[in-house]
Amino acid sequence: MEIFNRQSEVYGEAKKVLEKLLELMELPATVIPSDEFTATDDEGNTSSVGLNIEGEDLGILIGRRGQTMVSLQHIVRLIMAHKMDVKMPIVLDVEGYKQRRCEGLRILADRLAAQVKSRQSPFAMEPMTAFERRIVHLALASHPDVYTESTGVGDGRKVVISPKKVNSY
Repeated sequence: MEIFNRQSEVYGEAKKVLEKLLELMELPATVIPSDEFTATDDEGNTSSVGLNIEGEDLGILIGRRGQTMVSLQHIVRLIMAHKMDVKMPIVLDVEGYKQRRCEGLRILADRLAAQVKSRQSPFAMEPMTAFERRIVHLALASHPDVYTESTGVGDGRKVVISPKKVNSY
């Protein structure tokens, strides 16, 4: 629980680290707090440090399908783990990209679930990051007619949406 009491301290330091990285990249941007994303530890406690990067023409920070943003997030997490010996989740977003992507994935998952139910055949989505796959799994977790599973390895990992088997007794 102590780690969650340090959230404000971790946020301040993570913000400094990210601002320094942006300065080294010569990208004028502002880092602001974001409470859009949270994470849960092994004991069920929920917390995270969310940082949103805002500015003009920051597409370079997002990269193809958000890969650059994921890499930058990983670098910030590594630096913070080394500097503060803390493993609190640090979640980066660039100009709200991740939030828009989440909403788009939820809508897509619902639409694909309807198709899978109608056609009664599985559908394999495009490869996605672990974060994106989790969004799809959560969006369809309580769906009465389909289930999801991740298949593949590495960068080729994707979600397959399949119809639930109908029990005929």
